[in-house]
Amino acid sequence: MGGWQSRPGSRPYCGNSSGEVVGQGSVATMSGETDLVRLLSRMSPELRPGVFVFVAVDGRPTDIEVLASVVEAEGISLVVSRQDADRFGLRYDFLAGWITLQVHAALAAVGLTAVVSAALAQAGISCNVIAGYHHDHLLVPLDRVEEALTILRDVAAGRDQPCCEPIHLRDFGGDGA
Repeated sequence: MGGWQSRPGSRPYCGNSSGEVVGQGSVATMSGETDLVRLLSRMSPELRPGVFVFVAVDGRPTDIEVLASVVEAEGISLVVSRQDADRFGLRYDFLAGWITLQVHAALAAVGLTAVVSAALAQAGISCNVIAGYHHDHLLVPLDRVEEALTILRDVAAGRDQPCCEPIHLRDFGGDGA
């Protein structure tokens, strides 16, 4: 498994499990789509199998599959499977379904997470967003994951939600009506 590391006096690099340098911390040409209208119309929400939880730890555990992590002042927040959290006795209070937005959004794209989180918020569904290099990932309440998928598919199809105020792309920098 690779990971970001740094050597004293050097730029960050990404090494693989053998310690081989994969990158030198240089800025690559931006990849991915930036146009919000195209992003939304090409978006295909996909449910990742499993039940996921957020846990807080003091140090990064080595025997658990960490699916996402954030270093905060209070400690390290991890997203792990519920099964792993239970196996290691880690406390959690939110069961989530994991939805991946299958569209390659550029990290500099404006509005995609705003539109999808607004659509979910209008339906009263919380949305915890994790941006990956290739895709955005949404962790939503497990008991509302199917409803969230329907809403996201409707957004991609350009349909307004019957329960909600219409979402206008112009509110997020797009040119839609």
